[in-house]
Amino acid sequence: MNKSKTLPKRSDVPVEYKWRLEDIYPSDSDWEKDVQKAKQLADQLAGLKGKLGQSGNDLLAALKLQDELLQTLDQVFVYARMRRDEDNANSTYQGLTDRATSLSTQAYGAISYIQPEILEIPTDELEKWISEVSGLAHYRILLDEITRFKPHTLSSEEEALLANMSELASAPNKIYGMLSNADMKFPMITDENGEEVELTKGRYTQFMESKDRRVRKEAFDALYETFGKFRNTIAASLTSAVKGDVFYARTRKYPSALYAALFADNVDLSVYDNLIATIHEHLPLMHRYIALRKKLLGVDELHMYDLYVPIVPEVDMKIPYDQAVETIKVALKPLGEEYGRVLAEGFSKGWIDVYENEGKTSGAYSWGAYTTHPFVLMNYQDNVNNMFTLAHEMGHALHSYHSNHAQPYTYADYKIFVAEVASTLNEALLMHHLLETTTDKAQRMYLINYYLEQFRGTVFRQTMFAEFEKIVHEKEEQGEPLTADSLSEIYRELNVAYHGPDMVVDKQVDLEWARIPHFYRNFYVYKYATGFSAATSLSKQILEEGQPAVDRYLNFLKGGSSDYPLNLLKNAGVDMTTPDPIREGLAVFKELLEEMEQLVSKG
Repeated sequence: MNKSKTLPKRSDVPVEYKWRLEDIYPSDSDWEKDVQKAKQLADQLAGLKGKLGQSGNDLLAALKLQDELLQTLDQVFVYARMRRDEDNANSTYQGLTDRATSLSTQAYGAISYIQPEILEIPTDELEKWISEVSGLAHYRILLDEITRFKPHTLSSEEEALLANMSELASAPNKIYGMLSNADMKFPMITDENGEEVELTKGRYTQFMESKDRRVRKEAFDALYETFGKFRNTIAASLTSAVKGDVFYARTRKYPSALYAALFADNVDLSVYDNLIATIHEHLPLMHRYIALRKKLLGVDELHMYDLYVPIVPEVDMKIPYDQAVETIKVALKPLGEEYGRVLAEGFSKGWIDVYENEGKTSGAYSWGAYTTHPFVLMNYQDNVNNMFTLAHEMGHALHSYHSNHAQPYTYADYKIFVAEVASTLNEALLMHHLLETTTDKAQRMYLINYYLEQFRGTVFRQTMFAEFEKIVHEKEEQGEPLTADSLSEIYRELNVAYHGPDMVVDKQVDLEWARIPHFYRNFYVYKYATGFSAATSLSKQILEEGQPAVDRYLNFLKGGSSDYPLNLLKNAGVDMTTPDPIREGLAVFKELLEEMEQLVSKG
């Protein structure tokens, strides 16, 4: 697309760079039909309340209806939300999203009795039904999982109450999203060419990579000045989200919000704590990288706005979208023909919404419904970072594609713990391809710097986020107040510890917690770090072993939630119950850091 000083309107974006949500519903009227269908299914399920313990056939009927309802709800909500994400100022799709949210709340209230009633069925009786009633064996894994949650499941009436509160519980995230995506406006800044350009969250990364330090600082100051105007509002929003996490954990009798979050994936607390401890042991590597960055940039003081600019200034690597697509296709060839075929389909068949436009949700994600192919939202800028983001999101998309095609709806939705493995593995293979094919010393240094930055951002930075989340939730659990000032103080202390003595931790970055949307998905970000570690190990196996490792990996992608995440990874060849994969990843970081130091020393 042609660049302009201001963002284009949605209607001005060429169709070939838009996703094709018509693949979900050809029109809004078709969406309305499924809304009515969902309401009818919810009514049918409500009519089975109190009957699940009467017979295996009644239980089977309820579980089948639940699958049909949830599958329909997924499709209804995904369509409405992604339409809104195209332009958050579009009142039509604001309305559809609100209706979909309300419908979900009503439907989950209608089915909230199912789990408590199942838990009231005697174990021997349930086993007898599973063996005797045709079709009920399909739900054995689901039923076993429900039984695992028995200590944390309330009465039918209490579950209904919590289900009806879900819309209130999601309010902090919704408020934050509308504030940061629709209402918050950023000022114009002066770019490298002396022209006034509108600052956006999507363009912020590009400005942070600018060779002109003035541009970096101006964008940095403008971004945080804007967020600073809303610091108390955002603090209230985030604190409310944290309070909600603690409330639900306590209500369900979990010892902590962190325990509750990890319990869903059947992951022990030691995995989380080991990550933070292992990273802290290796913080000297991070400090060493920061010192090298300061040296190569030739600055007296290294500031936070100097973290993203390439430290090989003579290399200018602009990657247009179409070039990124072709590069990714080649880089992922080690994953085999089956993977490559689906990948090519995703790039050419309306899966991806490529460019930023006015009102569009910032960032990037992969999402979709079981009945259609996945979709990817991008805000593509012509740089290396966005090429890796594209590869990352397509990793998510193809994970969903393979899972949806291999598993029934009941078990298609893979757990969050493994969600970042496929995406990060794509990044690892892309980096391997680029390093293997790059002979130019300056470009190689640029790519190594990029990998080191990716590692810093994905492992060190996400672990810092994870530690921040752990601290703020523990403070809430201990009854300590959380304010904009206290959140900023916690965040500053972590930045100082993680970045070391060669970094000037600017006061503005104390407020960075206010612009991290992932904090509204409690205890999610640590999975980026564990996922990166698992992906590093798996990519190495694929490159060294070939087809046997590819087969194991594709089976992992197809696993959905048919087994626990740690078991799926172990079958693929990675044991995340030990710190070894994290240490293996850190060893790669150290190796490339040393190569970078050697290349620098050779001049």
